[in-house]
Amino acid sequence: MENQKKTELDNFLKVLPPVEFCCVYGSALHPNNHDKSSMVDFILGVSDPLQWHSENLKLNRDHYASWMAHLGRAKLITEVADKIGVGVHFNPFVTWNNKVLKYGVIRMHDLVQDILNWERFYLSGRLQKPIHILLDNLDIEDANSVNLRAAFSAALLLLPAKFNEVVCLSLLDHYRTDGIHNIFLAYAGRSIFQNMQSLLHG
Repeated sequence: MENQKKTELDNFLKVLPPVEFCCVYGSALHPNNHDKSSMVDFILGVSDPLQWHSENLKLNRDHYASWMAHLGRAKLITEVADKIGVGVHFNPFVTWNNKVLKYGVIRMHDLVQDILNWERFYLSGRLQKPIHILLDNLDIEDANSVNLRAAFSAALLLLPAKFNEVVCLSLLDHYRTDGIHNIFLAYAGRSIFQNMQSLLHG
């Protein structure tokens, strides 16, 4: 990432309460993308989402959906993410410095568990794709290497004896979009069907 672009993204963190981890992704970060309307996505890891959202509502109330900010505030925001969602609350379409941003906030403990154990396979899937880390107080990048190795190992289990790089990367991309469990079931189901066919038809 260009230093100027990184500095600009770092500056956005200054308008938010402190975070322990931050990474960014999106087509807007590509060196050849000059489309200023492209959205930049942030993932923010915090120790206490309830406290963080309470502080952020005071600083950036306009980042939140109006009904959520007025009715439930930080408690509702956190409970919806934890009990209904996948542990992440997203504020989309945030305008800042003539840019459109989206940021998701997750509890650090939940982020680590998803990376290491694929508990929800949401952010762990996202972190298997290219990202740029802006802040990493707890060495999430090192933990994510476990996630990347696990994804590659899972792909090897499902790939044929001979394959090329494109096939491997395509399967890894399916992990993120379809979920690892669905991929395994699909491949297992196909294998069972093929075995039955061979038994029936010799």
